[in-house]
Amino acid sequence: MSLDMPNAKPHEALATLLAPGMEAVNTLIRARMASKHAPRIPEVTAHLVEAGGKRLRPLLTLATAELCGYSGENSVKLAATVELIHTATLLHDDVVDESHQRRGRPTANLLWDNKSSVLVGDYLFSRSFQLMVETGNLRVLDILANASATIAEGEVLQLTAAQNLATTEDIYLQVVRGKTAALFSAATEVGGVIAGAPEAQVRALFDYGDALGIAFQIVDDLLDYEGDAKTIGKNIGDDFREGKLTLPVIKAVALATPEERAFWVRVIEKRAQSEGDLDKALALFAKHDTLNATRREALMWSETAKTAIATLPPHPIRDMLSGLADYVVARLV
Repeated sequence: MSLDMPNAKPHEALATLLAPGMEAVNTLIRARMASKHAPRIPEVTAHLVEAGGKRLRPLLTLATAELCGYSGENSVKLAATVELIHTATLLHDDVVDESHQRRGRPTANLLWDNKSSVLVGDYLFSRSFQLMVETGNLRVLDILANASATIAEGEVLQLTAAQNLATTEDIYLQVVRGKTAALFSAATEVGGVIAGAPEAQVRALFDYGDALGIAFQIVDDLLDYEGDAKTIGKNIGDDFREGKLTLPVIKAVALATPEERAFWVRVIEKRAQSEGDLDKALALFAKHDTLNATRREALMWSETAKTAIATLPPHPIRDMLSGLADYVVARLV
């Protein structure tokens, strides 16, 4: 297969290169979504899975496994595992956040109900663990089980931190490492582990996934205030309206005057928002330059990911993964 794809975005180049593997992943996911006794399970899951998305996490598993020289079937099982975990967390997140839109479409909890979303998410988690076990690799099971626990821990931490103005950037980073970066780093790490890569390479892959996931989430938080609704699949300012204390807000609160802090207490902690509050928030971001400061932080994590992957032996996939780190933050341009 030709690697000459000069105009392709990094994730598109990876998807083209790994197309046979991704097709096998999608086939396996559809098979594991099936249920003889509860037809609502494939209905709910298919609504989210078939909505598209870049499939970054399973791509990362296939890519890192091939980068490390693996050619067996277990990388497909692990990639499907990662995507099932991700889909389960999305179903649960939309219930917790009371979201109405995901990837530009109505959420499953809106079309069906919260009970269905939670229970189908639980079903997908169970299916993911079945797939992990089928690889026969205890270390892989340990990594993905830990990631699942870390994701849940991060979500619970976010419940207590999301509307508390005392939340620091360190706590925010801990939340992001839990709810987003944990699955990125697990996806990249298990690719190296299943390939039997040297420990230094496995660690480099973990560090790459961790930094990439943090950059990805910071960019998502930033795009909520300056993105395009059609591009990001949700309405601009949704995080603000939901009272989420994301990095731009945390930075603005740290620099706030007493009057400004009172504004943030009202709109974030008390959720007593009125017309024009989003515009005022954007004005405060501009005053304290917090959006640019957040952008610089995302770029720093992108560079951290590129530094980690640069330690691996030369390979076309290594270059694509490095380009992916650039692309994640290029969404801000």
